[in-house]
Amino acid sequence: MAAAATQQPDEPPSLGKSLEPRHITMISIAGVIGAGLFVGSATAIEQAGPAVLVSYALAGTLVVMVMRMLGEMATANPDTGSFSVYSERALGHWAGFTVGWLYWWFWVLVIPVEATAAATILDSLIGGEQWMWALAVTLLLTVTNLASVGNYGEFEFWFALIKVVAIVAFLVIGVLAILGVFPGSDVSGVEHLWQPDGFLPNGYTAVIAAMLTTMFSFMGTEIVTIAAAESPDPKRGITRAVNSVIWRISLFYLGSIFVVVALLPYDRLDNGSYQSVLDAIGIPHSARIMDVVILTAVASCLNSALYTASRMLFSLGVRRDAPQVVRKLSRQGVPRVAVSASMIVGFVAVIGNYVLPDRIFTWLLSTSGAVALFVYLAIAASQLRLGRRMREQGERPPVRMWLFPGLTVVVIAFVVAVLVLMAFDPAQQQAIGFSVASALVIVAIGLTVQRRRRAERQSLS
Repeated sequence: MAAAATQQPDEPPSLGKSLEPRHITMISIAGVIGAGLFVGSATAIEQAGPAVLVSYALAGTLVVMVMRMLGEMATANPDTGSFSVYSERALGHWAGFTVGWLYWWFWVLVIPVEATAAATILDSLIGGEQWMWALAVTLLLTVTNLASVGNYGEFEFWFALIKVVAIVAFLVIGVLAILGVFPGSDVSGVEHLWQPDGFLPNGYTAVIAAMLTTMFSFMGTEIVTIAAAESPDPKRGITRAVNSVIWRISLFYLGSIFVVVALLPYDRLDNGSYQSVLDAIGIPHSARIMDVVILTAVASCLNSALYTASRMLFSLGVRRDAPQVVRKLSRQGVPRVAVSASMIVGFVAVIGNYVLPDRIFTWLLSTSGAVALFVYLAIAASQLRLGRRMREQGERPPVRMWLFPGLTVVVIAFVVAVLVLMAFDPAQQQAIGFSVASALVIVAIGLTVQRRRRAERQSLS
């Protein structure tokens, strides 16, 4: 296990390099299999019917484009601050400051959501007080993150493996049921793609609404570009992750959702999309099976939330945009102060989830509801500028954006259009309103810090 190198006072601290290639591979795979796929897909299917496949295809295409752009910048200059650093280089200090803090805040708020979800499942499986389970899960994953980045990678490797095995098994069972060769199955064929109300039962507007619902289930795909900076060969890991994102989204999302909408009517997913299919096929103990799978997905997301929040906070500290104490590293190259600070803020939010009125906590969550789109917009805008710079200088990173700059501009326009649609969607208005407000506050702080530093440099010159 590599230890962090001894740093001189004027040198940035160095993280460890103990993430192995198998860790990076599984982290990249796990990034697209979030708890939202298992939990939120039923809502999207009910909104759009079988046409939810179009919703997932649109959202997945956006993620593929964003990962391609991020991959170009990350393979050219791997950095644990990832798109926050690239935003600073391309758009100015205020942009990196804003994106970094918004992204940190997003993942800190993921901690209470996933801890509560894990506690609810463990309560149903084993019993006991939910708050005790939330505390136990959060502390366990915090301890593993504090020990070494290799521990995070090892936990995520096994979490990812369980999720992959579960999805592949579901696909195999579903395809056999579609073909009518699964013994004991009461469902077969693909007639529910157009029955009972056609492929577009609720019209095109429902497809867009479902796309807004599905968009956020992809958040986490970009984590591999952060984690790869703590591996011996970050460029190779990022290149493999970016090049494989198309088949991963196609298989895990489009493939599994196709099985659901082909086998069951879109309006009869009473127990969630995946469990409803397993129940209809006749798989015994499907409820318990899905509880374990969802618990794994939730634990994986919580594990990644702690890791990602701490690394972004560490990167902000290196750039003097956070208290300098968060730069401190253990002998194993772990930013323990950043991990602990993220855990503390996240756990305070866990407590808040239990003691605050539901409406107040919902408002708190809404402050980060559109952060995924803000991050995508920052990535595209940064790549538009840095991509031109790289091409002018003759740089050829292992990953290059397709049809540059035209396709990058299309992605920017698409993200802006989605944000506008959210503003007019009653179900999304609170999220977009609170998110914009929080973003404006952080932008104002970032611009103030930028002006102050500019003034300091001028006074010294």
